[in-house]
Amino acid sequence: MTSTVSTSREILPPGPFGSPNAGASASASASFGHPQTAFSDVDEIELISVSWNQDYGCFAAGTSCGFRIYNCEPFKETFRRDLKSGGFRIVEMLFRCNILALVGAGDNSQYPPTKVIIWDDHQSRCIGEFAFRSDVRSVKLSRDRIVVVLEHKIYVYSFVDLKLLHQIETLANPRGLCCLSHHSSTSVLACPGLQRGQVRIEHFGLNMIKLINAHDSHIACFTLTLDGLLLATASTRGTLIRIFNTVDGTRLQEVRRGVDRAEIYSIALSPNVQWLAVASDKGTVHIFSLRVRVVGEDSSSSLSTPSQSTELLNHSSSFDTLISPSTGANPGSSLSFMRGVLPKYFSSEWSFAQFHIPEVTHFIAAFGSQNTVVIVSMDGSFYRCSFDPVHGGEMLQQEYVRFLKTVSRPRRSCN
Repeated sequence: MTSTVSTSREILPPGPFGSPNAGASASASASFGHPQTAFSDVDEIELISVSWNQDYGCFAAGTSCGFRIYNCEPFKETFRRDLKSGGFRIVEMLFRCNILALVGAGDNSQYPPTKVIIWDDHQSRCIGEFAFRSDVRSVKLSRDRIVVVLEHKIYVYSFVDLKLLHQIETLANPRGLCCLSHHSSTSVLACPGLQRGQVRIEHFGLNMIKLINAHDSHIACFTLTLDGLLLATASTRGTLIRIFNTVDGTRLQEVRRGVDRAEIYSIALSPNVQWLAVASDKGTVHIFSLRVRVVGEDSSSSLSTPSQSTELLNHSSSFDTLISPSTGANPGSSLSFMRGVLPKYFSSEWSFAQFHIPEVTHFIAAFGSQNTVVIVSMDGSFYRCSFDPVHGGEMLQQEYVRFLKTVSRPRRSCN
């Protein structure tokens, strides 16, 4: 598989969306090659994809006529781009800056699904393109890397000059599974390995690869902590979620979503690594209490220098098992004292808190502020709900917004 890269004259430093220097909607749309088309809020638009930005404070919605960016707290539409040429099935943000990675939907007459467009909304123009022979399954961005995922291969490029840095072979990956760390002192990538149930961890800064045999079945979903030191995984069975140390591959915790087979839509770890959220096709978001985190550190202050990063990574004992006294623990079976005698099911950790989506649809979940969970569904709904960090139980719905009136069609994607 080969790729073709096209760049503009220069790539300027990114700036925030909504800044005074940002291009107007009309000029931005014109840069795509077509004048902006007006769509009223009552018009039905197909929602093709939804995806979080790296800190879960915003999400992007790819529609049948362009894309839109929404802020989660407070909830509001930040901006939109409506086009005549068609829609985008991948819209990847880079935190809250003006850089986006775009991949057209199949009916987009100008941008095919085999091409990645790096769009600078500050300059209102394309600053780079990557063309491939097969459809792009997903794109991931970090401050220094662009990662393009095809079904059997992953390409890693430098964000500075768009030069190819790495090529990684994977097992068939139609979901486009891939994760990047987003801490200044670590550079970690997770992707499927070459064997069923295997996750490959690339520690770029340490020039180290770790292969983790996470499940017996194929991998369905996974996520990394912001620093890339912890990995949460689920298989196509969808019953168990496992937490691993990405340095030595140690399994640190296992929790049970349920007994019946389920499709896992998303997995999210809270910034303080105290909670895990799992969304599935059962229409439920499960919250689990985690017993693993880096002692004395949190995601905002840990690993302040590369030397500290290397020291921590080389000492897996920095990962201690603990339960915070201010939070509750996951419930278990009353027969868990017979661990090792009864089947494994009876010693499982079950979810601490739950929220049920009124209508079963494809959706993704992430953590907001102050013990809240935010949920975006493919029917154009946004939910915010809260959970009791001590007693758990059923979560309380705090907010509901119908951000887009959508056409009901089978095509859908959540990242």
